[in-house]
This record gives sequence, structure tokens and C-alpha cells, in this order.
Amino acid sequence: MLNKDFPAVVTRDEWLAARKELLVKEKELTRAHDRVNAERRELPMVRIDKDYVLEGENGKVGLLDLFEGRQQLVLHHFMWNFDLDDNGDEHPKDVGCTSCSSTADQIGDLVQLNVRGITLAAVSRGPFAKLDAFKKRMGWIFPWYSSAGSDFNYDFHVTVDDRVGPVLMNFRDETEIDWQPRMRGDYPAISTFVRDGDEVFHTYQTFARGIEYAGNATYYLDLTPFGRVGPGAGSAEMRFHDEYGPEDGA
Repeated sequence: MLNKDFPAVVTRDEWLAARKELLVKEKELTRAHDRVNAERRELPMVRIDKDYVLEGENGKVGLLDLFEGRQQLVLHHFMWNFDLDDNGDEHPKDVGCTSCSSTADQIGDLVQLNVRGITLAAVSRGPFAKLDAFKKRMGWIFPWYSSAGSDFNYDFHVTVDDRVGPVLMNFRDETEIDWQPRMRGDYPAISTFVRDGDEVFHTYQTFARGIEYAGNATYYLDLTPFGRVGPGAGSAEMRFHDEYGPEDGA
């Protein structure tokens, strides 16, 4: 017996009529999504003038190194877990945020992004040794960097602490939100960057539900300034991931 919360049971013809009615709304949503994607590609960008020092598997690196020679970068701001002692000092745990980990579980082979000139990576405030150990435990393949000791998280407002810098949460400041000290801490986000030679520009950032579709290559393409087609992005012929080689940027 069907649970009372299940949808109504109807004939095939009735289902088809209802499905067509819903399809009209779905097409409207798709067209609206396309319009938003077009506006996203036209967003102005901000030059990154600060020399951030991060740490990866090859030691200390700068933001430019995260591109791995490609033109665009999609960056997951991955929350790391910390314990607080009686003095309020933070001590990194051995694991990251469960919600961010769930998102990371959905990130697969990166070749479909790489051949389109896009590198995907993650950055967290935890020390690199702990990030790397957790990454190996989880079996993830994306590059992961530590921003511990740098201003990176604070400047991109993925670590919020009014004692360190101005509060900005999902693009709202303290006058626009009910700010409380208990809200200090890390928040998940996705940022995109593009480089012109050695110059790096911040092009886009999204928080909250803006990251919930992460894990699909097309979604990441839509976040970048070149989108699904254009120089270095989307121009690669779609093939099976094991058919790409180094000459394709894989």
C-alpha cells in the first residue's frame, strides 16, 4: 500500500498531460539559467595584486601555480574542522567538514575540465599534512592546497572573523545581517580565476546553495568567464576521458 505522502496515481494519458505542463516550466527555467550564465560571463573581474603563499604537494606555491599552466582556475574553498581551547585558540582536527566532503565525493575525473583549459583545485586553512592524509583516506584526486598562515581565506571571505577583517557573508556586511561572534569561522564557496600571462584575476564567487550543483563538468564550465565555448574552454572535442593525452592538456 502506497504511503499517503506519495503523489496521486493516474492514467498514462493524465500523467503525460501533467508532464507536458511541467515541461513548459522546466524550459523556462533552462532559458533563465542560460541568461544568468551569459551575464556571469560578462561580469567584470578584479586583479589579484597580493602574493599569496599556499602549500601543496610540491611545497610552497603562489596562486598562479594553482593554474598548472592552464588559463582558468575553479577553486573550492573547503572548510576544515578546528577545536577551540579555553583561550579561544584553534587546533586543526584530522578531518574536514562533512558537507564539503560530500561535495568532494562528487568530483570525478578532471580531464574534461583540463582539456578545456581549466584546473580545479581546493584550498583549506588546515595544515597541508592533514589535508593530504585526509585526501588519501577519501581517495580524492583533485589538487588540494593549504592556506594556513596566509590572508587568503580572510580576503575571499571564506573565513569570517571580525577581529581579523571586515565581515562579509555571502556578499552581505554586518549592517545587512544579524551578525553574532558565534558566526566566526569557515564557510564553503567556489571561486573562479583567469590568468593573462602572469597576471591573475578573480572573476566569480558563489556561496551557500550556489555550490550545491558542484561535481558536474558542465556546471564548472558555466562558472568560468569563457563558459562552455570559447578560447581554451569548450573548444575541445568531447571524447571518452581515457582518449585524451598530454597534447590535449589532460
